[in-house]
Amino acid sequence: MKQSILLVEDDASIAIVITAALEAEGFKVDRCESIAGRDRLLAGGTYGLMLTDVMLTDGDGIETLGRVRDQFPRMAVIILSAQNTLDTAVRASDTGAFEYFPKPFDLEELVRTVRQAIGSAGNAEQADEPDEVAQGLPLVGRSAAMQAVYRMITRVLRNDLTVLILGESGTGKELVAEAIHQLGKRASGPFIAVNTAAIPAELIESELFGHEKGAFTGAHARHIGKFEQAAGGTLFLDEIGDMPMQAQTRLLRALQSGKIRRVGGTEEITLDCRIVAATNRDLLPMIASGQFREDLYYRIAVVPIELPPLRERADDIEALSRHFLSRAAAEGLPRRQLSQAGAELLARQPWRGNVRELRNFIYRLALLAREEVIDAATIEPLLSGDAAQARAADAAVAMPATFAAALDAWLADAAPPAGQLYDSALAAFERPLFLHALSRTGGNQLRAAQLLGINRNTLRKRLVELDIHPEDATVRA
Repeated sequence: MKQSILLVEDDASIAIVITAALEAEGFKVDRCESIAGRDRLLAGGTYGLMLTDVMLTDGDGIETLGRVRDQFPRMAVIILSAQNTLDTAVRASDTGAFEYFPKPFDLEELVRTVRQAIGSAGNAEQADEPDEVAQGLPLVGRSAAMQAVYRMITRVLRNDLTVLILGESGTGKELVAEAIHQLGKRASGPFIAVNTAAIPAELIESELFGHEKGAFTGAHARHIGKFEQAAGGTLFLDEIGDMPMQAQTRLLRALQSGKIRRVGGTEEITLDCRIVAATNRDLLPMIASGQFREDLYYRIAVVPIELPPLRERADDIEALSRHFLSRAAAEGLPRRQLSQAGAELLARQPWRGNVRELRNFIYRLALLAREEVIDAATIEPLLSGDAAQARAADAAVAMPATFAAALDAWLADAAPPAGQLYDSALAAFERPLFLHALSRTGGNQLRAAQLLGINRNTLRKRLVELDIHPEDATVRA
């Protein structure tokens, strides 16, 4: 006997294609294009699976899906949607849907998923009651690359599996961590973020695990570490690839045992937080070279989520730009709009600093633009200025002759306004200066600080603020 499938889709062309593909697989398909038609067919038939669009002719297909799941708990559901946002993916997950497919989708993958769903229908546990979806979700983008990220996020919302977020600097790794927290079952608890690269090696264990009074010189009182601060919520370990080896060992022990001890203490404290880690480094070569523990990698990378660089999701640049203009206005900057020509110009840029660079550029654009609607003619000079500054930075890192020569070249190219030379020059040359110092010392931060004549902690702080990693310098040396 053929297994029956109910297809609820108001786009006739999509419905025809899906029906033909499923019938070729031996399924019997009944079709309708509305919520009313869906309810009528459900009342008169028995279906092993329902494929449903979200926006139907008479309403939102997800809003009434809870009632359908209550009436037919053994029927699997797959949701299709052209509303390709994180909000839609989360709503689909909250209904207990077997899978969510953003349009356009791969038809072969859809058919494979239908077969899997039919096989598992009725065996899965009922999902928890859906939580209210958080407003102001932090991620923007409808590209295929971001759809894959959304789908991975929805898979971890109802569990406490450890997540490792991978991606270049500026791609929004902390935003993904925040989304997992805000939309997950620990949303009512704290979200504690720790940049492990910004903490001196000798203090990182105290920061993470806490310490008792008298544990070391300067420990004048008990200190509660980040693990305890995150109790009931989420602990986000950013830049975990830069964590010292000794701290890696203690972190591994804590994750394996589910318990920690404060530095200098004997009491075992049971962990009650979800761990989300992130890094912009490739950990596998670091494992091979002995810089990162392999057992820790497999402990934190239970669910890896890889964020695409902005160059691989250029379709999202316009939406991101308009989003940042709106955010800038909400934060007190002039309210601006973006012309289509301006949006197209932005979409053609490389944005080496990813979403972070785009955001900073849009905020600067909102501040400096004189007209309400920003066109390409307004954007081009600012883009040219950024390119000139980047060329000056490259020249300074290479140190072709003398610093003065590089400065003269930059002044001829960039020509900052009178009264802004100091700030402009510092912004252009501080990053390459630090890169040069690190390249001269093989990435050794202590020696680089001594070469520059500054405190090592000051160097560490500026490296984080400038988004510099020691390996950046060693590659360019």
